[in-house]
Amino acid sequence: MSVDHLHPLVSDLHLLTVLADTRSFTETARRLGVSKASASSRITELERAAGVSLVRRTTRSVGLTEAGQQLVNELQPAFSRISESYTAARDLVGAPRGLIRLTAPVALGRQHLAPQVAEFLKLYPDIRIELELTDRFVNLAQEGFDLAIRHTQSPPETHVAWVLCETRSVLLASSAYLARRGCPSHPSQLATHDCLLYLGHQASSWTFARQGKRKSAALPEKVGVAIGGGLKANNSEVLREALLAGLGIGLLPDFSVGPGRPGEAPLVQVLPDWQVQGFFANRIYALRPWSAQIPKAVQCLVAHLRQGFSSGFPMVL
Repeated sequence: MSVDHLHPLVSDLHLLTVLADTRSFTETARRLGVSKASASSRITELERAAGVSLVRRTTRSVGLTEAGQQLVNELQPAFSRISESYTAARDLVGAPRGLIRLTAPVALGRQHLAPQVAEFLKLYPDIRIELELTDRFVNLAQEGFDLAIRHTQSPPETHVAWVLCETRSVLLASSAYLARRGCPSHPSQLATHDCLLYLGHQASSWTFARQGKRKSAALPEKVGVAIGGGLKANNSEVLREALLAGLGIGLLPDFSVGPGRPGEAPLVQVLPDWQVQGFFANRIYALRPWSAQIPKAVQCLVAHLRQGFSSGFPMVL
């Protein structure tokens, strides 16, 4: 087939590569700004032109046939290079511009990211941002996100990762709860307390390490304790409200502790000489699937967030 005959099929071939990532006509249509019916009919026309079935459709999923996968394997690197070259050329002229699709955890996004994004858009009026807050794990490439803010211990090697700031976990309770139930002086005593648990972690125990070195040993003392309580939640803001209500002792990332509302009694740190191990990560990252060319708009946003998050998350306790 000549290049002239391929020309009208190029956009449909690109649509096929996006469909290979999303495995969904609905998501493909959203990313490309077309209707779901149009996306489906264009794939049908592409199959008719190729003379072979490319997509396997069922009521629950969309997959590629062997011919479709082979075609996508050949096309994706080429379309990636085209996209990178176009972005590089566009970034040579004028102010940064374009759309950035950004995702972040709900609590971090509401409390700390949203103000940073608002300030950024004032500085760069030609940039648009779509911000999706979710606590679920997002596949950036498959779902078409340009950048993710993640609370993680080790970013994937397949991604570009920028450290935004350090973070830590804090064990907290209200003064009313501690007055009623007593304040534990050792992690083992948590077994008799109501503990508020983060739903994303399945462990029913916490492991503590004493901060600093003991005089009798070179390594920090470690203690494991089984915990339980009446509430589990997958959002740190919910757990914070439960702590303020005096429902128990809970573990929060420092970015969710916050300064508190006017007139609100601050939470009290419990077991300050101990640190819970292997729970929340100790860094906040900006992550992006690896690519040879990073759009200038994304670079500017990352630089802005690194500046805004540089002081970490001061806590009022």
